[in-house]
Amino acid sequence: KRQVSTQSTWVLRINKMLSCAGADRLQTGMRGAFGKPVGTAARVHIGQVLISVRGRDTHKQHMMEALRRAKMKFPGRQVVVQSTKWGFTQVTRYEYEPLKYIGMVRPDGVSVQIRNKKGAITKKNCLMQHQIDEAKRIAAEQHVKDLEAGGT
Repeated sequence: KRQVSTQSTWVLRINKMLSCAGADRLQTGMRGAFGKPVGTAARVHIGQVLISVRGRDTHKQHMMEALRRAKMKFPGRQVVVQSTKWGFTQVTRYEYEPLKYIGMVRPDGVSVQIRNKKGAITKKNCLMQHQIDEAKRIAAEQHVKDLEAGGT
C-alpha cells in the first residue's frame, strides 16, 4: 500500500512570445499576459514527506529499491527513510502488538483507532491503565533487546 502525500495542483502557465524578425506585429507585450496552462506542479517544503509505502518486513529490500529508483524521477535531493511506526499509524512497531493484545488498538482500514483512557473511574479502567503501562514496559524492553542484538 502506498500514499502520495503531495498533489500537483499548482498550474504552470506560459505567455508565448516570438523572438524573430517581424515578430512585433504578432505580440501584444504584457497585455493579456495570463498565459496558457502548460502543466502542473506541487509546492513542496524542505523535509516534507512525498511518498509513504507500507508492506511486510519480508519485502523491505524491494520497497527500498523501488523508492531509490523513484527518487531519481524527482528534482533535488531525496532521502529514503524507514519509519519506526506501524504502517500508516501513529503507534510504534514495538507498542503495536502489546496494545493490540490488550485491546487498546483496533484496525481501521490503513490506520488504527486507539481506545482512549477517558471515562468513569472504574475497576476496569484502572486495570486497563495498568495493562497499558505493562505493555509499554514490555515494548521498551523488546526494543532494547533488538538494539543490543544489532537490529534497527
